[in-house]
Amino acid sequence: MPSLIDIRRRIRSVKNTQQITKAMKMVSAAKLRRAQDRVISARPYSGVLRNVLADFAAAVANDEEAGENPLLARRPEQSVLLVLITGDKGLAGAFNTNLIKGAQRFQAERSGASFKLELIGRKGRDFFRKRGAQIAGEHINLAAKVVYGDIAAIAQKAMEMYRAAEIDAVYVLYNEFKSVMSQKLTMTRVLPVELPDPGDAAPLDYTFEQPPAEMLGELLPRYVEMEFYHAMLESAAAEHAARMTAMEAATSNAAEMIDKLTLYMNRVRQASITKEIIEVVSGAAAAE
Repeated sequence: MPSLIDIRRRIRSVKNTQQITKAMKMVSAAKLRRAQDRVISARPYSGVLRNVLADFAAAVANDEEAGENPLLARRPEQSVLLVLITGDKGLAGAFNTNLIKGAQRFQAERSGASFKLELIGRKGRDFFRKRGAQIAGEHINLAAKVVYGDIAAIAQKAMEMYRAAEIDAVYVLYNEFKSVMSQKLTMTRVLPVELPDPGDAAPLDYTFEQPPAEMLGELLPRYVEMEFYHAMLESAAAEHAARMTAMEAATSNAAEMIDKLTLYMNRVRQASITKEIIEVVSGAAAAE
């Protein structure tokens, strides 16, 4: 049976841990509000960009020159670039584990293809580096402050590899932010860009100053960059939400453990007092 001193030390240790988890929860909550605002602000722009792309797709439906754009070229997926967005830190529940398992499952489903990994985040980088995966690039500390220029550089690198036929497809795997309690594992194929069906587009009434095919060629790289940037914003918000939820659960568990240890300490102390009383009474009885 542990002594009272050992139990008190354990209670103090758990209380210190509880203070840390409570502080981390508050920090994640503050960061989540800012990240959530950025995600909500970016979603309308991303939606409008897709609509504009659909309009251009309808305008160039019969233009052979537009179909020759290298970002639209379709090839058998023999070499695939998988962009995996994980966190730089742990203590976020199953946030990083689900992403890594999703990446492994995706590769297993396409066993006939070779994979190159573009790893954003320390957790994914460390995991696949130890297992000798073919890493095309690695980036850390991007989620702390998501900057469009940094993400656009990664997208441009992927597009250059695709234009040079080094890869046949580009997929982005990330956690999409749904709510504080929910994140959705999302796989998006970014390249080749899939233009919407012109038959589904609304009738156009535009006058183009430049040829639509030329404007589509300028729009496609921006669209790919926006897809990368949007995925990074979603992942950053989802990570803060997952960490806040995990730290709230840890704080609650610490409180329960403190209550149990306190109750156990009181029982041990009561047993010690009872034992001492019995010894005093027994000694008095023997003296008589």
